[in-house]
Amino acid sequence: MIALLLIALLILGAASAAILSRNLIHSALLLVGAWAGIAAFYLWAGAEFVAFAQALVYVGAVSMVVLFAVLLTRQGATRAPVEYDSVKRAVFAFIVAGGVAGVLVGAIMGSPLQGHIASPTPAVSVKQLGLLLMGSYAPALLIVGVLLTVALLGAIVIAAEEKG
Repeated sequence: MIALLLIALLILGAASAAILSRNLIHSALLLVGAWAGIAAFYLWAGAEFVAFAQALVYVGAVSMVVLFAVLLTRQGATRAPVEYDSVKRAVFAFIVAGGVAGVLVGAIMGSPLQGHIASPTPAVSVKQLGLLLMGSYAPALLIVGVLLTVALLGAIVIAAEEKG
């Protein structure tokens, strides 16, 4: 239970800091921390394959695309202070968040799976699932990965050229 609370604090802290940060690069890096926390939650819940997919797709690929997009547009630092519109808007946000939380808790408590204990051994292991998913499609995936890498490097070269 303590591990779950620490993971939740990591996710909420990183996501909140990302929202409040005025620096786009810092926000992107804080989102990487939030995504890593979500992968840690999946590991804690026993969903190893989903945790590895979360780490590969979001922590690895999506975070790099976001960072490249921020760096290529050269909009990394903003010196403007964080300005909040009004207290009324903040109060409304907390009311809406409480309503959403209430609906989610009600749905979880009313679920027929409440108290259901999963079997300790999964029917399919992570290795078997990986072999099933990547067996015959591995060459195509590698070719697509190389093409996307070349396209991203070409975009960097084009964006880095000085316009005269």
